[in-house]
Amino acid sequence: MRFPLEDELRAERFRLIGTLQGLSDEEFDDGPTLCAGWSPRDVLGHLIGTDYLLGSYLPYGARIHAANQAQADRARRIPRDRLMEWAAHWAANPSLTSRLGVAVMLGDLGVHHQDVLRGLGREREVPDAVANAILREGMQLSLWLNRRVLRHRLVPTDGGRPVGRGPRVRGTREALGLWLAGRDSVAGELVFED
Repeated sequence: MRFPLEDELRAERFRLIGTLQGLSDEEFDDGPTLCAGWSPRDVLGHLIGTDYLLGSYLPYGARIHAANQAQADRARRIPRDRLMEWAAHWAANPSLTSRLGVAVMLGDLGVHHQDVLRGLGREREVPDAVANAILREGMQLSLWLNRRVLRHRLVPTDGGRPVGRGPRVRGTREALGLWLAGRDSVAGELVFED
């Protein structure tokens, strides 16, 4: 059985792998991302971990950041070629939990793919389904991180309906989602209105 957005999840995973394959060893291991303290390798370790190592969250309880860091640390101990083989399997074979939660997983993946690209000063055309997922993910994370989603009216300039109340913030779905998710470096791409 195929779930809605499941094919897009696989496609975005393979797009991320393509991005990572194009990095030098130095960029892969030590390049900057929008995730403070994480390289592209660490981001990949986290993303794979959410699929296959979901049980690794249990010992950490509500300390999600600690669990995410443990997954990134694990990926640091795996040679790049082996990690990329694992990533190819991960991309082609999402776990049942990822398939059931595909809307959330696609958003997390889209945000982190942009973390890698933007951290390295690169751009790409963000597919529509991924842009929508990034905005959804940003809105969800904002409730927990910074509550921006509750204090602003978000006006996507590249499709979609305005959401929320308060001062308007205009921008692409991708930039709005990243800003809501705490990536303040994208604020210059947004238009803030009173």
